[in-house]
Amino acid sequence: MNRARLRQITDRFNGRRLVVLGDLMLDEFIWGDVRRISPEAPVPVVEVRRESSHLGGAGNVVSNLIDLGAQVAVAGFVGEDLAGDEIRRRCGEAGADVSSVLTDPARPTTRKTRVVAHSQQMVRFDREHRHPVSGENEAAMRLACGNAIDQAEALIISDYDKGAVTPALLKDFIDRARRQGKVVLVDPKMRNWNHYTGVDVITPNQREAELATSVEIVDNASLEIAALRIRDSLDCRNVLITRGERGMSLLNAEGRLLEIPTVAREVFDVTGAGDTVIATLAMCLISGATIEEAAVIANHAAGVVVGKVGTATLSQAELIDAMGE
Repeated sequence: MNRARLRQITDRFNGRRLVVLGDLMLDEFIWGDVRRISPEAPVPVVEVRRESSHLGGAGNVVSNLIDLGAQVAVAGFVGEDLAGDEIRRRCGEAGADVSSVLTDPARPTTRKTRVVAHSQQMVRFDREHRHPVSGENEAAMRLACGNAIDQAEALIISDYDKGAVTPALLKDFIDRARRQGKVVLVDPKMRNWNHYTGVDVITPNQREAELATSVEIVDNASLEIAALRIRDSLDCRNVLITRGERGMSLLNAEGRLLEIPTVAREVFDVTGAGDTVIATLAMCLISGATIEEAAVIANHAAGVVVGKVGTATLSQAELIDAMGE
């Protein structure tokens, strides 16, 4: 891909309409320094310097899309609490349509609190309930989100296995989007694996691909077997397996396997890299890119965000600069 082709694709990013359905989270960070061990127990003492919070989970997909120029409707559930209010406020201030962000008083808003010292994550605290939302909440989501899907060009399902994405909602929304010719992408989790049928792109990591297929991926042959099993069992068009320091592997609709080596120069934090990948993939596909071009561009996008500490996104300019290098 040359720079002119990249610009041809990214110049079409602005104003693209997408829906993100998934598990909304608040990522909290406590930043500090460690200079001593506690006299009370053999643990480091973190001298807190600052605290910050960011949209996480499906919210980070939303942040990535908006920073790339998209118009986004976000669909998910938050608790009746301050963290839920903050997620709704942050999404709205970023420009997202939050009319499909529903409140479920029966669950807390998912919060992940990370303690980071000297750019190293030391511990993480999770506050969450993982049980699926009720049938009543499923019905409310169908009413809230249906019109947004009708008006969008793509549906991204960001499943973090926290209960917002249920088999019934997957079937309804995937079927609805496909009938209208929308692009459907899913970042999967194992609990709902058999319900992602018929999507255009599924993006499991290597461990998820191994668990789903009972194939240990040790070489290109086993990788291809696993990717083919995923494609055939779910009747999906393309399988993009993210493999950490090994980059990505794409099995396209024609059955060709493409190896995409990592381009990351420095890896400080992999938090949210998968969100960047699926957001960039979707933007490229609805902007005229082939799946191969979209995967290469998404790989470069991931290479940028893993070089940042914390939940991160990138802009169009950063993406173009990274690929230009």
